[in-house]
Amino acid sequence: MVHGSPGGIDSTLAMGRFIVEGGFELIAPARPGYPGTNLKGRESIDQQADLHAALLEALGISQAGLITWSGGGPSGYRLAARHPGLVSSLVGFASVSKAYQPPKESLDERLVENTSAGNWLLRQLAVHAPRSTVSSTLGAEGDLGHKELKALVDEAMDHENQKEVVLTMALVVADHANREAGLKNDMARFGEIESLELESIGVPSLIIHGTADVDVTPDHGEYAAETIPGAELIRMDRGTHLSLFVHPDAGEVQGRVLEHFRAPFT
Repeated sequence: MVHGSPGGIDSTLAMGRFIVEGGFELIAPARPGYPGTNLKGRESIDQQADLHAALLEALGISQAGLITWSGGGPSGYRLAARHPGLVSSLVGFASVSKAYQPPKESLDERLVENTSAGNWLLRQLAVHAPRSTVSSTLGAEGDLGHKELKALVDEAMDHENQKEVVLTMALVVADHANREAGLKNDMARFGEIESLELESIGVPSLIIHGTADVDVTPDHGEYAAETIPGAELIRMDRGTHLSLFVHPDAGEVQGRVLEHFRAPFT
């Protein structure tokens, strides 16, 4: 599983829990510039794709299912394009698939996400006010009305795995200093994308995107599904950037992901 921007091993372990519960092993690397890694000499999307391939080869894994999320899309898609023999099947969820510019942040968002004081406050809220943190995080990830957001927060708070994903992502955002290098590099590289050569991907591909995603807008999912030969698209109605994990249909779509990963071996 290739994490987003920002992200790390921690975010992937939370997001990938359903994969493990579904009977698979989860490989959860941190991309260059994120905690535990060195960015220098590994800045480009293709260099990172080749690192994914090198990791699989070093682990002695001849083929693996590949799932990408958000900013994990570019290097994940390029892994499938550059090293097709290593990928048995591909799932792209809410993934960047073409040139990308991040949405503009409000002053409040910049203060909370990019300053040490704001990060401290967010960490405290995640521990002491989890419902408020879940609400603000989901609210920032999708274009939802008040009633829609409340229903989604209720859903997350009633399911421990869903709540864990959202709170983990809040804590990832609150660790800006340790992830700044990777995030800045990602935003620079994603803005330079001319083509990820999605048309050259030949493995079975499932593309999933929430229709209310404001972080990576739904046109990225549409483009990937239209460009990757034979790709299937699942649109999660009114789904946010985290809809694979928090959404009324999350369990059903996660089951579809597991079926997709099993299919090449049955």
